[in-house]
Amino acid sequence: MPSLSGKTAVITGAASGIGQALAVRLAAEGCQLALADIDLPQLERNAEALRHQSPRVTCHALDVAQRDAVHAFAEQVISEHGGADLIINNAGVAVSQTIDQLSYEDFEWLMNINFWGVVHGSKAFLPHLLRQGSGHIVNLSSIFGIVSLPSQGAYNASKFAVRGFTEALRQEVACRGVAVSCVHPGGIKTNIARSARFYRGIDGSQDAERACQNFDKLARTTAARAADVIVNGIKSGKPRILVGSDARLLDQIQRLLPASYPGLLARLLGRKGTASHQ
Repeated sequence: MPSLSGKTAVITGAASGIGQALAVRLAAEGCQLALADIDLPQLERNAEALRHQSPRVTCHALDVAQRDAVHAFAEQVISEHGGADLIINNAGVAVSQTIDQLSYEDFEWLMNINFWGVVHGSKAFLPHLLRQGSGHIVNLSSIFGIVSLPSQGAYNASKFAVRGFTEALRQEVACRGVAVSCVHPGGIKTNIARSARFYRGIDGSQDAERACQNFDKLARTTAARAADVIVNGIKSGKPRILVGSDARLLDQIQRLLPASYPGLLARLLGRKGTASHQ
């Protein structure tokens, strides 16, 4: 999809963070925008600033964990915009807790948004993309879909699942005109750490504010820069999009030391501490 001008881009989790930055970037590309989030008032405020750039912007209150709601959203977007071309399943949340203490309720909450939200968004729009023989699905995983760390078991599970689902989907539709990309951001300057359900951090701390401060120190990539990398990857047709120097480094470490990277990361984190990434 080398040119995005005039295409309809659908973005979930578009009220803040990477989703908001993607909306700004794609408006500048001349895309129509169908923006979705559970925070409709903030989404509407963001959209006002985009309407002078984008040919059309619609805002939709949406909980991606609700399958029927996502399918209804897809039908509405296709009706209102006359179709859809770029589907970005971005909505995500975090839980920081050791697996032995992790509640099923928190685990299910996270999986319903991070994993099932991606599945719902992909399957809701896929029949339309296949009928038209074109389009691009972009699913947000994480560097934590490539490496695992303590207290991130639920988050790791969801992001590894997104990666596996997305890579299988890519192979299935490769000859049917639909492109599929999986995005692996490292530490991005967003509010995901402060919005997380926090109980215990990677370094064992139970101090949520300290974990957030550590995350802020390590998250060096802005959401705007992340959006640039993602959109450039979409335009280049990249199947895997790594965002940030930390994501590229950790990917290389995992490739070189697939069985022993946890020990190396433990030594690094023992000195610096960290928090969850998106």
